[in-house]
Amino acid sequence: MKPTRIPRVKICCIASIEEAWVAIRQGASALGLVSDMPSGPGVIGEELIAKIAARIPPGVSSFLLTSRQDTRSIIEQQKKTRVNTIQICDRLVHGTYEDLREALPGISLVQVIHITGKESIEEAESAADSVDALLLDSGNQFLPVKELGGTGRPHDWSISREIRELVGIPVFLAGGLNPQNVKEAVSTVGPFGVDVCTGVRTKGYLDRTKLSHFFSALF
Repeated sequence: MKPTRIPRVKICCIASIEEAWVAIRQGASALGLVSDMPSGPGVIGEELIAKIAARIPPGVSSFLLTSRQDTRSIIEQQKKTRVNTIQICDRLVHGTYEDLREALPGISLVQVIHITGKESIEEAESAADSVDALLLDSGNQFLPVKELGGTGRPHDWSISREIRELVGIPVFLAGGLNPQNVKEAVSTVGPFGVDVCTGVRTKGYLDRTKLSHFFSALF
């Protein structure tokens, strides 16, 4: 089944200004900049994140991926990096979304929901009232070393579709997407946007050919 609309594309794990512009020229509407994580690819320092974010043009969103669970340190990260979107990859433990909104006016909040089973639906519904968008990924916060993204594996798209149908905010789909499966994923879930990291990389570097094929698969 052909999707009714072309989703926005977020290219994650951007590691340099050059990679950022490769993604932007291909048509990315958002770039993911990964700060310190317990596992997974694409981690860069906050100083480099700030340099890349400063070069991203208006109209393209700069996402800071954070594993922090307290609002104070998340606020500090945004002040250092000057991104326009915070992607919360774990659950908030200290502080609230409202604290972030008060301290960071105009900054969008995106909560990651790691799809581990039907229990993720309730978690998504609860968060949807307080954030600007959800990002549905294939991590697992309950492992000894947390997986908070970049796993390269798909999850149960039927659960993601159910979440997308239940919540009233934009939903990004992530987790193991690549040029071969993204069309089916979009047809199944109907997301506002898709998010890809490892599926358009070769040996860790952004692959122009894979990136082009990924975008072509959406049209």
